[in-house]
Amino acid sequence: ALLDLSGVHQVTGTWMGSTTLPCTYVPSEGFTQQTLSWSVERDSSISTIFRRDDSGDHILLSKFRGRVSVPKQSPGNASLLIENLEMPDSGHYTCQVIWRSTDNSLITREVTTTVKVVKVAATKPIIRAAEPGLTVPAGASTNLTCEASGSPPISYRWFRSAPEGKAVLLTSGAELVWHSLRPSDSGTYFCEAENR
Repeated sequence: ALLDLSGVHQVTGTWMGSTTLPCTYVPSEGFTQQTLSWSVERDSSISTIFRRDDSGDHILLSKFRGRVSVPKQSPGNASLLIENLEMPDSGHYTCQVIWRSTDNSLITREVTTTVKVVKVAATKPIIRAAEPGLTVPAGASTNLTCEASGSPPISYRWFRSAPEGKAVLLTSGAELVWHSLRPSDSGTYFCEAENR
């Protein structure tokens, strides 16, 4: 019970986002980490994704290249970061660490986490104002920022309400900026957030 890995049973990640699969232990005197590997089980087949040994870090599955990493120079932290999550990344991930003790015996521990990748619709956006209150003196600069959550990428569009209930598209981007306000800039503005 000297060396033990801690992890979590399940992690939910957002499609196109990133997620961390925790796998940690308390380094113990007299035990040296020999190998650390992460494997994934999907459709009843198991493949090794990542392996760290004396010769360095190896990513063994091409579909994970450039998307997975394990912290370096962080003893006891074997957590796996997966970026740009794809729907097929869902599965059972196992972290396995092998230590060598001073008497040359090997100790192996593993912990398994289920990853579920979900698509999340963009939420209704909220607008953050640069200054509290929306009364700003002429000639001043100000900005409004639009924020929403959901599966990235999220795109934003700013509109200004016009007479006859029409809307004028002002910009594509999360931020609406005025460098020098004029009285004619008074009005009602709204933003729209959209993802795939």
